[in-house]
Amino acid sequence: MPIKIDVRLPSTADQVWMVLGTPDRVDWVPGVESCSLKDGVRSLVLPGAGAIKERILNLDHSLRKIEYSCFESPGPLVSHYASMQVVEAKDGCRLLWEARVKPVAIEAFVRTSMQGALEQLKTILIQGD
Repeated sequence: MPIKIDVRLPSTADQVWMVLGTPDRVDWVPGVESCSLKDGVRSLVLPGAGAIKERILNLDHSLRKIEYSCFESPGPLVSHYASMQVVEAKDGCRLLWEARVKPVAIEAFVRTSMQGALEQLKTILIQGD
């Protein structure tokens, strides 16, 4: 079952996309120690969790949409696909974020991680970074 976040943010779509549309910008993702991007592969290091690799499948600046898939993880991940799209809305924008993961047993962990990242994103947007 997909994990879905549909949230209204008071920032403009362009302001949110400046953060999310930069694949190697991860200051909005709690716990990331380092990140690099090479040939469409984002490599992340998380203290205590290890190294994760994600393939950027699509980055469409005109639609403000990014699609990515985690293909290497120290955990029991079998498959992962996620997409984020920022759409204009009255008095701000909406973030549509969806993830599909297997096994289903890790959905709660992924949902909690997504919610933590969303809270950090809101903090960064408030600071005007």
